[in-house]
Amino acid sequence: MMERRRTDAALLVLLLGHLISALEVPLDLPQPPTITHQSPKDYIIDPRENIIIHCEAKGKPHPSFSWTRNGTHFDIDQEPKVAMRPRSGTLVVDISGEKAEHYEGVYQCTARNEHGTAVSNNIVIRQSRSPLWSKERNEPIVVQEGVSLVLQCRPPAGLPPPIIFWMDNNFQRLPQSSRVSQALNGDLYFSNVLKEDSRNDYICYARFPHTQTIQQKQPITVRVLNLDAINETMAAFYNDTDLFSEAPVDERKPTFLIPSGPSSSKMVLRGQVLEMECIAEGLPTPEISWTKVSGDLPAKRTSFLHYQKTLRIVNVSESDSGDYRCTARNRLGSVHHTIRVAVKAAPYWISGPPRNLVLAPRETGLLICRASGTPKPTITWAMNGIPIENSPKDLSRKVEDDTVMFTDVQTGSSAVYQCNVSNEYGYLLSNAFVNVLSEPPRVLTQANKVYQVIRNHRALIDCSSFGSPIPKITWFKESRSSTLDGDPYILHDNGTLEVHVAQARNSGKYTCVARNTLGIYENHVYLEVKEPTRILKQPEYKVVQRGRSVEFECKVKHDPSLIPTMTWLKDNGELPDDERFIVDSDSLTIADVIENDEGVYTCIMNTSLDHDSASAELTVVDRPDAPTDLELTDQRERSVQLTWTPGDEHNSPIQKFLIQYEDSLHHRGHWHNLTEVPGTKTTARLKLSPFIHYTFRVLALNAVGLSHPSFPSRMYKTNAAAPDENPTGVEGYGTEHDNLVITWKPLSGLQSNGPGLQYKVMWRQKEVDKEWTSVTVANVSKFVVSGTPTFVPYELKVQAVNEHGTGPEPAIAHGHSGEDLPVAAPDNVQVLVLNSSLAEVHWDPLPAKAIRGHLKGYKVYYWRERSLHKHNPHHVEKQILTFSGNHSHGMLPGLHPFSLYSFNIRVYNGKGEGPPSPSQQFETPEGVPGIPSSLIITNPNLDSLTLEWAPPHDRNGRLTGYTLKYQPVNNSNELGPVKEVALPANETSVTLLNLKYSTRYKFYLNAKTVRGAGPAISQEAVTIMDEGKLAVASRQVDIATQGWFIGLMCAIALLILILLIICFIQRNKGGKYPVKEKEDAHTDPEFQPMKDDDCTFGEYSDNEDHKPLKGSRTPSNGTVKRDDSDDSLVDYGEGGDGQFNEDGSFIGQYSGKSASRETAEGHESSEAPSPINAMNSLNSFV
Repeated sequence: MMERRRTDAALLVLLLGHLISALEVPLDLPQPPTITHQSPKDYIIDPRENIIIHCEAKGKPHPSFSWTRNGTHFDIDQEPKVAMRPRSGTLVVDISGEKAEHYEGVYQCTARNEHGTAVSNNIVIRQSRSPLWSKERNEPIVVQEGVSLVLQCRPPAGLPPPIIFWMDNNFQRLPQSSRVSQALNGDLYFSNVLKEDSRNDYICYARFPHTQTIQQKQPITVRVLNLDAINETMAAFYNDTDLFSEAPVDERKPTFLIPSGPSSSKMVLRGQVLEMECIAEGLPTPEISWTKVSGDLPAKRTSFLHYQKTLRIVNVSESDSGDYRCTARNRLGSVHHTIRVAVKAAPYWISGPPRNLVLAPRETGLLICRASGTPKPTITWAMNGIPIENSPKDLSRKVEDDTVMFTDVQTGSSAVYQCNVSNEYGYLLSNAFVNVLSEPPRVLTQANKVYQVIRNHRALIDCSSFGSPIPKITWFKESRSSTLDGDPYILHDNGTLEVHVAQARNSGKYTCVARNTLGIYENHVYLEVKEPTRILKQPEYKVVQRGRSVEFECKVKHDPSLIPTMTWLKDNGELPDDERFIVDSDSLTIADVIENDEGVYTCIMNTSLDHDSASAELTVVDRPDAPTDLELTDQRERSVQLTWTPGDEHNSPIQKFLIQYEDSLHHRGHWHNLTEVPGTKTTARLKLSPFIHYTFRVLALNAVGLSHPSFPSRMYKTNAAAPDENPTGVEGYGTEHDNLVITWKPLSGLQSNGPGLQYKVMWRQKEVDKEWTSVTVANVSKFVVSGTPTFVPYELKVQAVNEHGTGPEPAIAHGHSGEDLPVAAPDNVQVLVLNSSLAEVHWDPLPAKAIRGHLKGYKVYYWRERSLHKHNPHHVEKQILTFSGNHSHGMLPGLHPFSLYSFNIRVYNGKGEGPPSPSQQFETPEGVPGIPSSLIITNPNLDSLTLEWAPPHDRNGRLTGYTLKYQPVNNSNELGPVKEVALPANETSVTLLNLKYSTRYKFYLNAKTVRGAGPAISQEAVTIMDEGKLAVASRQVDIATQGWFIGLMCAIALLILILLIICFIQRNKGGKYPVKEKEDAHTDPEFQPMKDDDCTFGEYSDNEDHKPLKGSRTPSNGTVKRDDSDDSLVDYGEGGDGQFNEDGSFIGQYSGKSASRETAEGHESSEAPSPINAMNSLNSFV
């Protein structure tokens, strides 16, 4: 016997793997029935609706169905109201015209085909019931205050049991507390009653969930009497005799109303909910607590209801059995009750119900029906719905308790086996078939299926297969060089290939191969490893003011081959359906934010494979609400206590409160700031002034801004009193030489302290008068004292007076009577010449009596009489220098050298200037001269030319001579060596000899005095090639002398000749041109040399207005003057014999003097140095 058990155990272990990997049989293969759907075991039906009893099954061939009712065959054909759905075992009962209770009973469905029979659970059909409450009359309940009370509900029994709740006539739930609560049975318990428990509408309601009906008990009236109060009232009518002799209810320690006694017991089934309750009465109201005597309460499964009176444990297990203690406690004592809990168990599967078994001929297998329960359940087997002991014998089958073993099975042994596990608390019924098949392998997973997985996640590649015998699964990748059965791959028993941490290199084609003794089958699938979705920039915490906009950013990176979807949530729910919420691809914008927008916003980026999310909180801030409930307390003569209730801060703490007041007596409608208090305070002691009708209001300030004002407080009036202060800002000054104006800043209505405000004005001459002169004036701000001496000091006082007295002794202020013009000029005036442009003046200050006012300063009047040089004009323009304050000297800057100056000095005060001092004169020494007035070049020859100039306009002294410097300039504007010539003061021209021919020179000329040399004037000129003819060189000529330019000039020579012919024709036809008239107007034109910087001719002068136009020309012997305008080449383009020099340039002949022009009239010409100038000439003619 022991050996046989060892053999059976070994067989069990061997076949366990086969059991675990049991397969689903494809429906195109023969197989016994399998029930796929059935109604619940306990099926409560609604009597108003048709009855549907479900029974669905699959099999090959498709099974047929039959039913039993209460253990006997249920002939559907004999029941006209019962129909079975096609290809289904589901029954539909039409109860129209029938009573549902007629179909109550125990139903069982059978599904059978040629390979076996499967049966359903026993389905108990019961009709739901919601009976009416029996009619009853509830007498009013009269109880003494402090006693306990139970209001019974006792609803009619229903199926399923009703849900109980207590309400009043207005359908409002009755308030419950630790003193008043509802028990599990629906009764309402009062640990002690109070006077406010009196009411006539305690109504118990029962709601029946299946029929959704509510039944109502008749209202219960409760009257709670206070016997002490009744006795006191009635004694007056009954000669002080107590109407009720019972003593009032005293305080008492707790006792339990339920459960009763020191202990009780309770049974609960495994997996159900355990509810235990303890309700105690007592005065004061007891508090309830719970403990488990033999261990701890299961924290995650335990909760307390009904103000700790109910202990609830969900999903009860055997470990929850034991003793539980509830304790009721008040200050007078405590009481305990112990509940012993026993946990029983209806049968339950240990490792799941038996699984279908597919075997190939001559294979071995097991059906295991392993279950447990308390008490231990019994297990019975059936085959095709018939107890197994009554089934045909089968040598390949052996039954041992919860296991059926099959060895060396044969084709045709297929059947459905039923395992029934039961005890007194329930049963389990399971169908499992044994299907004997010979099938080559097939892979059920879709061919070429693409699996996608995120990098670093687990990848599961399916290879669901079927075959009999069970196929063996192997996997290959790409080249199939080796099977995939090691790291990083894991092969599961069901054929699934797992890549625990997928990487990009794991992407590719995978081949699943299924083999058994009957064949081989391959299937190809693909794995794609994608980049994870990541939020790169998360939304940030935002604080925004109400009414403004806010934006949350959520920038995401994802695999480009996946289509992302951005979703935003608010507080883990959908965004409000509001157009203010604007969702873009990577942001959420909320416009015109309101308080309800506060919350946590989450952006979720979803792809088909993964998602990432990030959250940020939005806080909406706003100005605080206005304070409320202003109250004035502790009222005194000069102060009052103000308290208030702050308004909502709107998420921004209140920084301070601003208290304002309105004086309805003096400034009605105007609010003034009184004081500020920190935001943490809600009270302030306010200092008050007399004779004010105060009304207060409070404003709150936070970081956003000020709140609206609170509603005003009630008015608070203070009594009148003498002034507490005097006017400020007392001043004295004169507007005339014989008056004194006394001014002050008047008191405000708040400062007046009473009616009849006036001012007592007092004055006396300082250090002369001892007694004060005074006058009382109305509420004004100045008083004028007449007949005063001129500008003498006074002492002043102004005192406030009203009908209740005078103000405090005023402070003394100081002032002066009116000013008059000074009567004297400064004495001892001296001058010291420091240099040619600066002199220093000295004088003695005047005494105060002569000034006759506030000394403002001294003014020096000075003017240039003339230059000491005989050639300079006479100047008389006066200048004024003002020296503020009590000065005795000053500087006169910006003087002209070598000049005669006159000056005088005057003192001035607030009234004006005094008489001038006697005028004095001084001379300034020589200085350096100015720039020479002009510099012109005349008579240029091959190796010489003449320079003529005019002396400086500002000689600033006696000229001692001139210095001339000159140097050659080559074609690249590089300067050669400098030569210097000293010239006497009486010379205005010089001829320079031994110069280089056809060379440009630059000349510099300046004048000198004994103080040194002045600034230089510069000029340029060019010596010529042929004697007697002058060519004024330009930068265009220099360019034309280059070799590359000569060919170009020769090429256009013919064009220039044609242009000249056109010019002569136009001249003959049109007579004189305006240019000719301009020439006649300049009777003595002078030469104007060319400037380096812009290739133009013009005088080297600081005056930009006299520069010639670019590209302009002047006569060779013309003098450039500051007031003359320059004529261009076009202006001088008429007449003369034109010719070309040897380098191709066109040369024009000009006369050097006006006399020569007269003798050679008609032979004037101008040079055309380039074709462009010639074209300009043509344009001017045309």
